[in-house]
Parts: sequence; C-alpha cells; structure tokens
Amino acid sequence: MKNGNELFDPQPRLIGELIEVRPLADGDWKSLFAVASDPLIWEQHPARDRYREDVFREFFREALETGSAFVVIDRKTAEIIGSSRYFEFDPEESVVEIGWTFLARAYWGGEYNRELKRLMLDHAFRFVERVVFVVGSTNFRSQKAVEKIGGVKVGRQNKFVARGIVESFVYEIRR
Repeated sequence: MKNGNELFDPQPRLIGELIEVRPLADGDWKSLFAVASDPLIWEQHPARDRYREDVFREFFREALETGSAFVVIDRKTAEIIGSSRYFEFDPEESVVEIGWTFLARAYWGGEYNRELKRLMLDHAFRFVERVVFVVGSTNFRSQKAVEKIGGVKVGRQNKFVARGIVESFVYEIRR
C-alpha cells in the first residue's frame, strides 16, 4: 500500500504503556474468541450475534484475510483483550478506516481504547491525512468512544448485508 515514497504497513507492531498491538494470527483464535464470546460486547452492535462461535469464526476468518487486523494485548498480563483493524487504505484520497474494534468489558471506559486508537492513529497519520470510523447507528457506546478521541460525525452510510440494511454514522479525524 503506497503513499508517496513510503509503503503503508497495515499490520505494524505498536507498543504503548498499557497495550501492545500486533498482527492477528491463526493461533489467536481461542484467546480472542474467549473475549468475543461475551454477548454484552455486541448488544449495541449491528451484528448482535457475533458472540456465537459460528458467527465469530467467520468474523475471525475475514479478519485474517484482510491482512490488516490486530490483537490487542494487555502488557501487564500478556493476555489478549481485544482486536481492531485498518480497512480500505486509499492513497489517492489519503484516507484509511479504523474499525472492527472490540475490547473485553473489563477494559471499557477510556484508557485502553484511547491508547489503542492513539497508537493506530499515529501510525496511520504517517501515511494519510484522514482516518474514518464507521459506527452502527445504534452503537451508542462506540459513537461516544469515537467522539471522546476527537472523531467528528461527517455523514451516514447504509450497507446492504444478508440480514438487511445496516445504518451507520461516519466519523472522521484529520491529521
């Protein structure tokens, strides 16, 4: 993925004070599903059944195929606590999306998500002018979290999926 003379690395290893972010691997299935199997993580999400093993297995497979998905590791415990990814890097438009983020409930409420997004934003802004977040219209927790890190609502998006239409808001952070 190219921007100017530099290549955008969609799966860097990022290390912060609280967390480490590293590329998702096949061997992460069990630990990541242990986090994702909590139905409360998905209660406001358009894919409310993602806590089910069969549904999450498809999500995990797709995440691996993107070549831009991560696991989030608590540096104190060395345990996987969640996941995120980059999506649709566009050097012409100088934009990339950050999304598909979820964290174990024990890590909700600020510090960990803020550091995750700061690490991912800092990396992305080496290559793009804008980062977007597409958040389900009923996912109030994620909307609030994106706003807390400086995301500005810039539009709406409808996506047609097997279960119907998913309405989302598009947020943006500029470099």
